[in-house]
Amino acid sequence: MNLTRKISVLLEMIKFKLTIFAMPFAFTGAFLAADGVPDLLVFMWIILAMVGARTSAMGFNRIIDWKFDAANPRTVKRAIPAGEVNLKEAWLMVIIAALLFFISCYQLNRLTLLLSPLALGLSFFYSLTKRFTSFCHLVLGVALAFAPLGGWVAVRGSLTEFPFALSLGVLFWVAGFDTVYGCLDVDYDRKAGLYSLPSRLGPQKAFRVAVVFHLLAFLLFTVTGVQMGLNYFYFLGLAITAAALFYQHLIVSPTDLSRIHASFFSMNGFISITIFCATWLSLATS
Repeated sequence: MNLTRKISVLLEMIKFKLTIFAMPFAFTGAFLAADGVPDLLVFMWIILAMVGARTSAMGFNRIIDWKFDAANPRTVKRAIPAGEVNLKEAWLMVIIAALLFFISCYQLNRLTLLLSPLALGLSFFYSLTKRFTSFCHLVLGVALAFAPLGGWVAVRGSLTEFPFALSLGVLFWVAGFDTVYGCLDVDYDRKAGLYSLPSRLGPQKAFRVAVVFHLLAFLLFTVTGVQMGLNYFYFLGLAITAAALFYQHLIVSPTDLSRIHASFFSMNGFISITIFCATWLSLATS
């Protein structure tokens, strides 16, 4: 396999395009901290830090779970169990991406660098949680909640005045969609002795929990807007976000998961971009 093809396989293995889930929230934190568009160099390092963190964390996830992936009919064709990527290659990607993350954090400021091991460590830790707790979805939410916090600290070098409601909103938004996504593996998780809310509660109850998580997320995003004094553009974006969240739960049900990929991939990317754009417009017109 030539180098170009290998890189393509590696990027597909970690679903690189889904970096779009967390990246806009890092931008949201950065724009709020700068009260507008941050310095271009800071913005560049934030992008590189996010790419490094997610690439490293997803690579670690694929490595640590490859035996489970090989035994699960849904994931057996992933790159490592399919033999397209070996463990040495995957580990090399994880290490290079982690170095990119830490170098980027170093280039930003001292507090960003000090927080970086915790942020990446939590992302790695999530990959282990399905082995012992059904609340793994919340752990993933905590890991991604570092995105807006990291964006803020990258600009200000301080947590002073950071709207923690924004990070909590991200936490419950992520926990909600990951709970729904976990319904795809209920039977396998139970057979393999893995933990998740769907495998513990059953898909119907898990869907209800996901609705509660998303309601909490919406309320916390609303609190963020009020706390930061954002204008009607932000709240218009929140109305669109609410519609997107409702649509997610409308097109997928515990008895029909056939459209879950449209719900998981398309709508969640749309939601994060919408909240960022709404924040940007609000700051630009205030």
